[in-house]
Amino acid sequence: MKKYIIFLLASLLILLFFFSSESGKSILVNISHKSDSLKNYREVKKAEVIEMKYQINKHDSEWEKELTPEQYKVLRERGTEQQFSGKFYKNHETGDYICAACGNLLFKSDTKYNSGSGWPSYWEPAADSSVVLVEDNSFGMTRTEVICARCGSHLGHVFDDGPNPTGKRYCINSISMEFDKDTAKKGK
Repeated sequence: MKKYIIFLLASLLILLFFFSSESGKSILVNISHKSDSLKNYREVKKAEVIEMKYQINKHDSEWEKELTPEQYKVLRERGTEQQFSGKFYKNHETGDYICAACGNLLFKSDTKYNSGSGWPSYWEPAADSSVVLVEDNSFGMTRTEVICARCGSHLGHVFDDGPNPTGKRYCINSISMEFDKDTAKKGK
């Protein structure tokens, strides 16, 4: 019965993803869980996110070989790096932030700001199609998870307490990104 419910939920997510992504906008997918335990959250969440169609689909063993243990924990197991510890928290160079797992363009430096949260913060993604937003009901609270739209990797969360013009704070783990300062020189 549990597998049947997961199958139905995954099928619904796939349909929602295809119909919503045609507009080119970020989408919000509601995923509810019967258990708030971390183990069950990660197992169910991981299965549901993998069922969504991404341009890059790899088995966990492939991701483990390609990513550092710290990157794997955050990107694939939906972990969080320690506050104020990320390499991009105080980065003020001009360039682009790309997914550490697949190279997808995520954020541009001109949308980065100091939120005081301890993680790099941006008021919008590089493009509406750069990320997917997923409702996250873990740890007894409701947040909106930010996932790479190309490979399904966990990036961080978005909150409604950011600056103008969007009022959003995309709070992103540094370890989930790489920085490309050469794009500014190329005029991209």
